[in-house]
Amino acid sequence: MWQSGARDIEVLKSEVDRGGYDVVLESNRVIRHVQLKSSFRGSKVREVDISTKLLHKPEGCILWLEFDRESLAIERFYWFGGEAGNGLPDLGARISRHSKANSKGEKNERLAYRVVAKGDFQVLADISELVGKLFG
Repeated sequence: MWQSGARDIEVLKSEVDRGGYDVVLESNRVIRHVQLKSSFRGSKVREVDISTKLLHKPEGCILWLEFDRESLAIERFYWFGGEAGNGLPDLGARISRHSKANSKGEKNERLAYRVVAKGDFQVLADISELVGKLFG
């Protein structure tokens, strides 16, 4: 945004991961609560767990960054969210499970989390398209 001359942006970060978001971005009177996810190019990760608390944030969204493992350069942006002024789309019904099993070998459900597949995200061409999705 700064390179394009748009300097009206605020970036706030969450002190703890309780609200379902990592950062809050504000520009053009649009406030976005953003959950950040990342994976390296070629990773087998095909889904992410998202807190349902993000549904209660106005204009919540998820940004999944895919990066090069060696250079750490961001190569692709994946977007899951509504247009500026709209809330987060439905996360679906698939409930997340803990990654570690309990003493009985069971992986319990995480009722406050939903699994969102990478295929449900929109691939964005570049950072300019991302800024458009975030702030209209």
